Amino acid sequence: QVQLVESGGGLVQAGGSLRLSCAAPGSIFRINTMGWYRQAPGKQRELVARITSSGSTNYGDSVKGRFTISRDNAKNTVYLQMSSLTPEDTAVYYCAAGRVFGTLYHVNYWGQGTQVSVSS
Repeated sequence: QVQLVESGGGLVQAGGSLRLSCAAPGSIFRINTMGWYRQAPGKQRELVARITSSGSTNYGDSVKGRFTISRDNAKNTVYLQMSSLTPEDTAVYYCAAGRVFGTLYHVNYWGQGTQVSVSS
């Protein structure tokens, strides 16, 4: 069973920053587009950001300009730097690994999720 191991969640005040990390097996990391999703209570899971193996990025509209996704190919790790956080960013954040087909991001592997809570 493939494991994506997330870390870095926690509680932060509005306006603050957090960085999430996700480590993946090298065989998965090298060939997959890595991404972050989030799911708030009572809401659907939504794409936050994704990054291809070559470094191309896409962001959800609600996080553009505030969040930055990056990957360290030497460490098989993807990061999500979150800044200017608001209470609306409160959610469980999931690491994902998958393939992009046109505009569709098909996720094959999920992390266990890490809680991010932003207080007002």
